[in-house]
Amino acid sequence: MNIKEQVREIIINNGGIAKSADFVSVGIKAAEIVNLCNAGYIERVSHGYYELAAKTEVSEEQMLATLIPKGIVCVESALFHFGYSDFTPRQWSIAIPRSMSRTKLKSDLLAVHPYYMQPELYELGKTTGNFNGVTLFVYDRERTICDCFKYRSRLDNEMFSKALNAYACDPDKNLQNLSAYAKKLRVYKKVTELMEVLLNG
Repeated sequence: MNIKEQVREIIINNGGIAKSADFVSVGIKAAEIVNLCNAGYIERVSHGYYELAAKTEVSEEQMLATLIPKGIVCVESALFHFGYSDFTPRQWSIAIPRSMSRTKLKSDLLAVHPYYMQPELYELGKTTGNFNGVTLFVYDRERTICDCFKYRSRLDNEMFSKALNAYACDPDKNLQNLSAYAKKLRVYKKVTELMEVLLNG
């Protein structure tokens, strides 16, 4: 297999975008990658990330999985994912650890609205979901609803109330988890007061 075929295979196996490290690990030199870029065979999409030049368009979901693998879909994007909002977000709302480098989020390819999380709260409610065929980390329903209270000032009134009503009607809701998360996120009083009204109508 020649270098072109090797590079093509690595990129395809990584969902359309590969890192420099993926090439180096099989013995392809950095200079050879530069040559393939200059020849128009591959394109640099971000620092240290490459895709095939004669490509089918890589989806935003795939880019997110590749460029921000630690990111967790949250707040507005999670509300849309669970059907609690019919507003398609213009940016991806992504939770990331506070310790993560800010430069990793600078990309012309992807509009990201970062939510920087404290380490002890970062994993709370973390699960996975299917986003147009790509598996991404996402906060579960209960964490998403608690985050709506935590970041209340960033959400418009219509989105906030629609999300709470949709959650109250959701047969998959878990009120025990909601209560536990609300305590940890320090929004317990607000969550319980409003949810009691919605649930007891």
